[in-house]
Formats: sequence, structure tokens, C-alpha cells
Amino acid sequence: MTDLVVRRLLVDMEAPIQRHWCAGDAFRTALLNALSMSFPVGEQFFIDSVRDGFKALPPELQDRFREQVQGFVGQEATHRRLHGLYNEHLGRLGLVNRWEERARKRLELMDGVDVRHWLGITAANEHFTAILADWLLHNADLLGDRDPRLATLWLWHSAEESEHKSVAFDLYQALGGNHDWRLRWFRRVTFFFLTDTLRQTLGNLRRDGTLWRWRTWRQAASFLFGRRGLVRQTFGPWKQYLRRDFHPSQQDSSASQRWLAAHAHQFVPVGR
Repeated sequence: MTDLVVRRLLVDMEAPIQRHWCAGDAFRTALLNALSMSFPVGEQFFIDSVRDGFKALPPELQDRFREQVQGFVGQEATHRRLHGLYNEHLGRLGLVNRWEERARKRLELMDGVDVRHWLGITAANEHFTAILADWLLHNADLLGDRDPRLATLWLWHSAEESEHKSVAFDLYQALGGNHDWRLRWFRRVTFFFLTDTLRQTLGNLRRDGTLWRWRTWRQAASFLFGRRGLVRQTFGPWKQYLRRDFHPSQQDSSASQRWLAAHAHQFVPVGR
């Protein structure tokens, strides 16, 4: 298992965020802002799922998972806090977070449900964040240089998502979660993740006043489907989750390791 270090990122989240902070590109900015809007509520759900899954383990298995769960919770709690500060700036720019409202309503339906379902949802979401993270680490230049602070935030977050991508999956397996339900939740999560991302991105563009500009959709086509396009390069890794013998560790995490080693001056380890 990977040793999960909790890190305090050395960035100033008090400074305002530019309207098109991501390389001056309206679509890229709107999409990344949309993803940030999902993180505080989503990552709290992931934390709760992993904590409750750990508590449901038989005592003889808890020692095996204890340090991984503590590291996962610490990392996700730090992500949640920093993206909460990020999202406050987005509110001041006039953007409205509808994703969180929809997510909270759906999560109310999970009260009292077997923790294995919570972990199945979390493992599916963690796969999405892991493949998005790896893509971003390999295409860091697409973040531009207008706001090095936010570029660092996204790449640090990506590196840690790659680090802890196996925790919820392993807990799901350890608690006897089966393959059919894993795939069932993955398909549902795929539907909601893609539709929520699209709806929030469109909402951000509308409030930004760039939704109906030709340039915005030319930028979108290049970013999503171009030679280094997000959809084009992540479809293969996304599909691997459907395999019966899939495990998150099968997907390469070397980009995460390289980034953390090269940027150790940008964070302070606070625990393991």
C-alpha cells in the first residue's frame, strides 16, 4: 500500500481569482470551476464512506487499513477545505453552485443504506478523479500561467488523488462488495458525474457571458476532443474499471510521484 502523507499546501487562498484564470480560456476555467464546486460535499461523503467502512471491518482487518484510512481522511479533508475557499471566490464572481444542491438531495437517499453501497459509489468517483488527475498531471501546461497558485492547487490535488485511489476500492472488496454492484454503481456515477459536470459548466459559462460565443465552443472541442483532449485520453482508463479483474493500482501513478518529488517546496507534511 502507498504511504499516504497529509500535506499542508503553501498557497494563499485569500487573493482574488481572475475571471478566466485558466490560460485565459473561458471553457477550461468554467469546467475546472464546476469540478471544484462538487468537491466539498463530495469529499465529505467519501470521508464518511471510508470511515464507516473501516468501522464495519472485523477487528482482525482494521490494523491492515488503519493508516490508509487515516491518510485518506486527512488528504480529503484538506482538499475539501481549500476548495471551499476557492468556491467562495467563485461566488464573489457571480457563479452559483447548483451541483452541490443536487448532490445533497441525492445523498439524502443514502441514509441507512448498507455501507458497501456508500463505498461502491465512493470507489467509482475515486476512479473518475484518479483518471482526471493523471490526465491533468500529464498536461499541466493547459492550466496556463495566469494564476500559478491555482495551477499548484489543482496539481497537488491531482497528485494526492492518484495516491489514495485504491482505499475505497479495497475497503469495498474487504467488506465483500461484489462485482455486479461495483459496475452498477459505476454506471450510475458515470451518468451523474457527466451530466452534473455539463450542467454546472454551462451554468458557469452562462453567468460568465461566454456561453453563446463561437470561440468558447471551439475551445471546448479542442480541450475535450483534440490531440490531448480530456475525453479522448481518459476514455480508455475509464473503461478499464469494467473489467472483473480491475484494481486501481493497475493504472500508472508515476506522474503523481514525480510531481510530489519535484514540488516538495510547495507543501509541508503534517502527518501520515
